[in-house]
Amino acid sequence: MIRRRAGAIGGVAIVAVVAIAGAALALRMTRPPAPPSFEAVCAAWRPSDAWLLDRRGEVIDSRRIDHGVRRLQWTRLDDTSPALVAALLQGEDRRFQAHGGVDARAVLAAARDAARGRRRGASTITMQLADLLAERDAPARRGTRDLTQKLAQMRRAWQLEARWSKEQILEAYLNLLQFRGELQGVRAASAMLAGKTPAGLTADEASILAALLPHPAARPERVARRACDREDAGPTRCEALLATAERLLARRGGGLAGEHLAPQLATRLLGAAGDTVATTLDGRVQRVVHDVLARQLGGLTGRNVRDGAALVVDNRSGDVLAYVGSAGPASTAAAVDGVRARRQAGSTLKPFLYQLALERGYLTAASLLDDSPVAIDTPNGIYLPRDYDHRFKGLVSVRTALAGSLNVPAVRALMLVGVETFRDRLNALGYAGIDRDGAWYGLSLALGSAEVSLWEQAQAYRALALGVDAGPLRVTADEAGASAIATATATATARATHAAAAADPRAGFIVADILADRGARAVTFGLDSSLATPYWSAVKTGTSKDMRDNWCVGFTRDYTVAVWVGNFEGDSMHDVSGVSGAAPAWREIQDALQAGGAAPAPRAPDGVSSQVLRFARDIEPPRTEWFLDGTAPGPQVRAVESDVRGARIASPVDGTIIALDPDIPSGLQRVPIRAEGALARHALAIDDQLLGEAGAMRLWTPTPGEHRVALVEDTGRVVDHVRFTVR
Repeated sequence: MIRRRAGAIGGVAIVAVVAIAGAALALRMTRPPAPPSFEAVCAAWRPSDAWLLDRRGEVIDSRRIDHGVRRLQWTRLDDTSPALVAALLQGEDRRFQAHGGVDARAVLAAARDAARGRRRGASTITMQLADLLAERDAPARRGTRDLTQKLAQMRRAWQLEARWSKEQILEAYLNLLQFRGELQGVRAASAMLAGKTPAGLTADEASILAALLPHPAARPERVARRACDREDAGPTRCEALLATAERLLARRGGGLAGEHLAPQLATRLLGAAGDTVATTLDGRVQRVVHDVLARQLGGLTGRNVRDGAALVVDNRSGDVLAYVGSAGPASTAAAVDGVRARRQAGSTLKPFLYQLALERGYLTAASLLDDSPVAIDTPNGIYLPRDYDHRFKGLVSVRTALAGSLNVPAVRALMLVGVETFRDRLNALGYAGIDRDGAWYGLSLALGSAEVSLWEQAQAYRALALGVDAGPLRVTADEAGASAIATATATATARATHAAAAADPRAGFIVADILADRGARAVTFGLDSSLATPYWSAVKTGTSKDMRDNWCVGFTRDYTVAVWVGNFEGDSMHDVSGVSGAAPAWREIQDALQAGGAAPAPRAPDGVSSQVLRFARDIEPPRTEWFLDGTAPGPQVRAVESDVRGARIASPVDGTIIALDPDIPSGLQRVPIRAEGALARHALAIDDQLLGEAGAMRLWTPTPGEHRVALVEDTGRVVDHVRFTVR
């Protein structure tokens, strides 16, 4: 009975093998379509991701485009761990090197086991690859396994073996395999499960990845048991494999380290799956800038600061070396690109105003400007500019006014230059958003009421550093790539090039020298601040209205660095200025860039000369000052005496609105009323009531309502008047 049954089983197996062999022979004698070439399969491979490369070819960021599958770059067989290749051959096709696509011994064993009611696979790696290629071309055929299609699979395997080398078959197999979930190919599996490239897989990791293939969704225990059985391993080895399986299969959203250093730029540049865009970024500089900015923002979270951005530019080439669009660990809008977003400029536009005034001959670096109250008529009402420390300094030189970022002198400089003229210069420098009529901005343009981007800031300050040699910034390695991100800034780039030719580099040198002057800056920032570098650097800070934006932009001979901090949503920071918010990050970045040795201060260009001068009445200490040839004032600078200036009301300024404080007794609240100029025969009056002689300041007790202050000659003629409101 037993012998007859065994004989019957053997007969069935023989018949099955003969039938399969006969059908296979018939299929081999037909002329089916030739399989694709290995080169065609490689060329058709489309990763699901796109990659951003730095100037050395290092991947600094990636962006997933295709969310249906996860594929990374095609992996060469030579770049795959030998341990993984060995584990795959051990588990899937031990006689891979010996057969011609179909393993007859495996087919015979499978037929014998089928006759006994047991399932046994007989597919070789070549047969599996044939199916993978067929499924790629016709996904609807996936999962079908009747006799006809099994024979068709054999036929395709023979064809592959006839046209491809064994190495090509293995390489394609490794790339087309579905490992787990959405992961296709050995590179995606290695990166997402092990966090490394295929070449770095250990023997344990290779065993687990190979054991995944029969059932990619299996639990770690089952995968580890399969790996143990394949190796015929002992308990100690099996425990190690289980630990590896649990580690690999527990990873969620893994990947290779260092892939997300410039996500905003990746979003801007990477649009198609498989794209590889080479940039001018330096991965090492990018990491330093990102880390510095993240640390600075982390230290400011208690002051309601969540966001920041930074840009580093090589002055000579215009290459962007670092592009950090967002780095705040507490950001609630991290997808915003802070490099391209426009925000109020604050005081960062003042250098270009003074450069223009020097070029036109309206001012020199030694010219005196009056830092005293003035009213600015803006579209939103009367604006009363005050300085960083909320004090007025009186007469100051242009050098002190710019280095100390004094507001009222900048307004007076703009009165000389003209709003339209200044607007045109800024527009030409690449500030493309400053394109409204001059009347719309008014005199507040001197204080940075217009909105600018960090990209535009770096571009303009680099032009200030280099003058006529400045060109457009670039962030991609080729001009074709540059056009991909320049759509929104093409006009700005063209204007920046024009501005470099239009601006006078001699005036630019003087402005840069002022921005590098620690002593002149001390009137506002002191001698010891983040701006005071031990090497030559020219730098300017800026803070917008209500402390919403914080800037620090400056340059050395080699690099321009621009930093912004604030909140993308626009809410105000708490007691954070340019020197305490953005400046520390700017300084740390510049220090890192200068680690190999800083370049010396620039030399004065032709047409610029120095002169020792003194200021009358010791307005400022004696110094050596730079002048455009022919503009030096002589050895002594004098202010126009008050007795030859026209008499006028200095305080309050016209249009002022004064709010009474209900918490302060009314008898203790006073409004200062003051006139200046030639006041020998003048008196002050308020609401037609005489206050007294104009030579002394008067303190008036305010009452609600509209009021008029008049400056009256002894003849009764009203020389000047202002109106203000008390609420």
